[in-house]
Amino acid sequence: MSILENWDQWKNFLGDRLNQGESQGMDEGTINSLAFEIGDYLAQSVDPKNEQQRVLSDLWSVASEQEKHAIASVMVKLVENNGTSQ
Repeated sequence: MSILENWDQWKNFLGDRLNQGESQGMDEGTINSLAFEIGDYLAQSVDPKNEQQRVLSDLWSVASEQEKHAIASVMVKLVENNGTSQ
């Protein structure tokens, strides 16, 4: 099973990456910019594997640039308390 297929595993994966970035000194702006780039890549290149990802993909497809940045920022907040290295 791909990590993309299970929402909780996906959030833990993202949480781990967030924790790594923070421990390496990345600031919030940089993290949010990377989250935006990742969201844009996923929306263009990866088929959603579960209902939650489908909702995010659908929202991303109709969002303005500013709204996409907001979605990315909210995703960062969502995964802040996820991850296996807590």
